[in-house]
Amino acid sequence: MLAYSDSLHTAFTDMFVLKLPVIEKIVRPILVYLSLIVLLRVFGKRELAQLNPFDLVVLLSVSNTVQNAIIGDDNSLVGGVLGALSLFGINYVVIRFLFKHRRIDQIMEGSPTCLIERGEVCRGALAKELMSESELLTVAHRQGFDTLEEIETCTLEPGGIFFIKGRTPSTDQQRFEHLMARLNEIDQKVGALVNREGR
Repeated sequence: MLAYSDSLHTAFTDMFVLKLPVIEKIVRPILVYLSLIVLLRVFGKRELAQLNPFDLVVLLSVSNTVQNAIIGDDNSLVGGVLGALSLFGINYVVIRFLFKHRRIDQIMEGSPTCLIERGEVCRGALAKELMSESELLTVAHRQGFDTLEEIETCTLEPGGIFFIKGRTPSTDQQRFEHLMARLNEIDQKVGALVNREGR
């Protein structure tokens, strides 16, 4: 009975008793949060877009890498909830602050990068974002385009989202119109032959 009581006390202590000061449990997540925002800003929109397996591995590994920095030497339930509360709190404060100060938001987020303009691939912009044409083509395929020639403009937004506008008319539409014109031409020639034969 005594052993059961001790194990119950140990389990309760492990779950609910903090092993670190409360202020440290609050400050650690906030510092990691701010550091990650700075790192994502420095390394660019590409990391948010998750273009290739390497970028995806980095983003997935980051959570594991910073886990100990966030929780410290404490695995208690209270510590986890306190850390999560700190993250949600700092995120709320930052978003509210940036909402009221749009200029600072624009400086922090950066500006959109035009990757295709008037149907021409902007190779300098691709190099700036460390993207290859094949990666850009993969993005185009995901949005329903077969080739880059079908795209009028492609912009990589600060949040890592691609905004793509197709040519007007689209390549398929141009092919369709050309085909219809040829069919009309053939129809007129057949009609002319039929009229000649009828005479």
